[in-house]
Amino acid sequence: MGTPALLLGLGLAALGVLSIGACSSCKPKPVPSTVDASSPTSLLTPEQASKVLARVGDKTITLGDYVAALEHMDQFDRARYQSPERRKELLDEMINVTLLAQEATDKGYDKDPIAQEQLRAILRDAMLESARKGAPLPNDIPAADVQAYYDAHKADYSDPERRRLSLIVLADEATANQVATQARGTTPAQWGDLARAKSTDPGVKSPDVPREFAGDVGFVSAPGDARGDNPKVPPEVRAAAFEIANVGDVLARPVKSGGKFYVVRFAQKSDPHTRSLAEAERVIRVTLAQDAARTKENALLDTLRAQFPVQIDEQALAGVSLHASTDAGAIDAAGE
Repeated sequence: MGTPALLLGLGLAALGVLSIGACSSCKPKPVPSTVDASSPTSLLTPEQASKVLARVGDKTITLGDYVAALEHMDQFDRARYQSPERRKELLDEMINVTLLAQEATDKGYDKDPIAQEQLRAILRDAMLESARKGAPLPNDIPAADVQAYYDAHKADYSDPERRRLSLIVLADEATANQVATQARGTTPAQWGDLARAKSTDPGVKSPDVPREFAGDVGFVSAPGDARGDNPKVPPEVRAAAFEIANVGDVLARPVKSGGKFYVVRFAQKSDPHTRSLAEAERVIRVTLAQDAARTKENALLDTLRAQFPVQIDEQALAGVSLHASTDAGAIDAAGE
């Protein structure tokens, strides 16, 4: 069917990596029904795919193996293997993998629980990828479905007012009252100097943070909106921040939370905004495509659970005790 170089070129051309020129005798045979016709590997004939590129002991690396390795790379990695020298490098890498894998198997490493779990994870991903075949891509989602989803989830696309805060953290109320008074009417730079001088938060003094942003903790929305949670902002501070009238103002009183006192500056405002269908469309399409793929995955799992009944020993599971140690004896099974 031609030289190995030509066969290799055929496989790479299927990936869009190389051009092999005219070859009227190299037309692939019809793809078997069990092969994904969208797969570059499937563009090889059985004879091409079985062509041996290298023998490693009693193992072989075929053109099909080689093209499959390229197929699972992203387009940028594939582009690295355009030259004959780089293609040889990839084959050398595959030979090394084969040698090491065989040696590991001979030494029994494949029986290691971690290795077996990793293999199961690879097989799991392969099965789920197969189950997702036929699920629509984002661009395949009908416009009517996008509209229906948008109408049913409009609240998710209505962004509330959000406020960006800057905080000075202090250990006692008397000092906090003094700092709150000093902070009124300050510019961002003056606020930053005050924060660096007074705040007990060590992050405020970082030289990597411009002084105008000293004490900055990001955005929050009004209490009650979970999307506006911020782990850097205690609930009491978050609520008090929405008492401040204008951007740039400092709350007249310090806010106590968790044994600390916070001087709060209203640094920036993001007005409420409802995203239009056009703005939300791409996100909706991705969401619906993911939902469709997940439905196919769950259908496969339901079928398998029906075919292979699952039984769990709840008592044994409840008796498992995990300790912080990573020693072999760190897990105690029930009854031991």
